[in-house]
Amino acid sequence: MASRRRTLASPWGVQDVGATGNAAAGANTESGNEARHQMLEKARELFQLCDKEGNGFITKRDMQRLQNELPLTPDQLEAVFDSLDQDRNGYLTPVEFSQGLGQYIGVEIVTERGSLENSSYEETFESDDLDMMDDEEEDRFCSMMQHLGASQVFKDQSEVRQLWTRLRRDRPELLANFEEFLSKVSFRILEFQQDRESIEQALKRRESDHDREVQGLYEEMEQQIKREKEKLLSQDMSKHSGWNHHLKRELKNKEQDLENIIQRHRKLENQIKDLNYEQAETRMQNEQLRHVNEDLQDQLDRSRQELEAAHTNLRILQEEIEHEHHQKARDVLKVSKNMQKEKESLLRQLELLREMNKKLRDERDAFEARKLVSLKKRVPIHKPARSCCCGHRIPVVPHYVPWTQCKP
Repeated sequence: MASRRRTLASPWGVQDVGATGNAAAGANTESGNEARHQMLEKARELFQLCDKEGNGFITKRDMQRLQNELPLTPDQLEAVFDSLDQDRNGYLTPVEFSQGLGQYIGVEIVTERGSLENSSYEETFESDDLDMMDDEEEDRFCSMMQHLGASQVFKDQSEVRQLWTRLRRDRPELLANFEEFLSKVSFRILEFQQDRESIEQALKRRESDHDREVQGLYEEMEQQIKREKEKLLSQDMSKHSGWNHHLKRELKNKEQDLENIIQRHRKLENQIKDLNYEQAETRMQNEQLRHVNEDLQDQLDRSRQELEAAHTNLRILQEEIEHEHHQKARDVLKVSKNMQKEKESLLRQLELLREMNKKLRDERDAFEARKLVSLKKRVPIHKPARSCCCGHRIPVVPHYVPWTQCKP
């Protein structure tokens, strides 16, 4: 059988103090140390499987992680935990776990507290699987399990059978201790199962008693409710008729209110339809007005452009008119100046004509005077009176001035 060795630095520093009063174990010290090391390694592996968080202790909940490693049910694992928890503090330290396991198999392991973190040891373990047991060994194992009462406790007996076979072949002196360990564990598990069954039976009986009490209370309450209901019905019978009429009136009023509400609802629906129709027409009118507005806006833009052009033309015309006015004013001024000059010239000519006329009158008068003087000297002649331009008679007198106008 092939084997290999490995060196491990373990936190489980140990000191072997002897096992039982077995003479074969005292004679072969090296074999005993190897068995104890194997058991310690197994305990360490099981403890590490439970303590995955590295807390340094395991609880009853952590113990349930050994279901895949040991052929035990959760209730059986709890029974093993309770048997190992001697202090009843709810958790197991590595020392308590290893010592409790060693006590069941007949090996005492004492912790050296001084060298807990620095000690190391070497152990040898076998890595090859054991051969299958023959029929005779299996019959013997089954009879042993039946005798110890463990066949009903362990559903999966492969691990137990493998460990029993290994001890029977390699360490037969520890086989009795292992069987005793199985007997104790089986007894504890059966005791725990019986306690659990008794507790379950007590709980069932108490639940049954509680159900009966609740049922009785429920029936009593139903009877009391029934009596109270009948009492209330008898008290309300007198009021029922008036209340019924009142309810009928209320119902009639509610129905009338409902009819009014339905009519208002229909009226509102008609108004909503009218409003929707008016809104549709309004939208159409708005659309038409929008088109008209756009057309008017276009016309306004064109009118604005035409107005701007007209303003421009008007400004140009005003400038031209203003220029013409200035030109006319200059022409009028020039004409007035020329007329003034002509007037002055005419006035001078008129003055000159007056002077010439005066001179001519004077000359004529002188000529007439000389002529009259010459006529007087010859024969006086009486001439009839003449009429002026206005019809007055002008007498013929001497020294008549023909240019003198008559007075009215």
